[in-house]
Amino acid sequence: MKRGTANTPRAGQLLRASARMRGFALVPVVFLIVIVALLATVALRTSISQEQTVTVALQQARALAAARSGVDWAAYRALNGTCTGASLNLSEASLSGYTVTVTCTATSFSEGNTTYQSFSIAATATDGVYGTADYVQRVVRATFTSAT
Repeated sequence: MKRGTANTPRAGQLLRASARMRGFALVPVVFLIVIVALLATVALRTSISQEQTVTVALQQARALAAARSGVDWAAYRALNGTCTGASLNLSEASLSGYTVTVTCTATSFSEGNTTYQSFSIAATATDGVYGTADYVQRVVRATFTSAT
């Protein structure tokens, strides 16, 4: 018997074995591609969600500032003799584009021989179109008197 010939595979067997092994690496590669794509999608969605949250929070803070401005405006007018509602379209700085609807009601009351006014003011600030993602609304109410 020749030396080494009994344990040596034939050329045909080697080709079949290498053909089977070639497809084996494809499965982990496809798995890794899918996992990396899923991780990238999750990271992108998280980033977009965080950006939208910050944007909406900023718009809400601006709406609150606009509503407070409406209360201040109405309080000034009420203390100077005009307690009426109005709609304000703000156009300055970061409050540009906000609409503030102000209502004011006055009630007289007496304390001793003196008559005072009690003012109830509500200011509603809005921006955007109702039903859309960028719509914000804030309401501020205040009550004060003309007594000093």
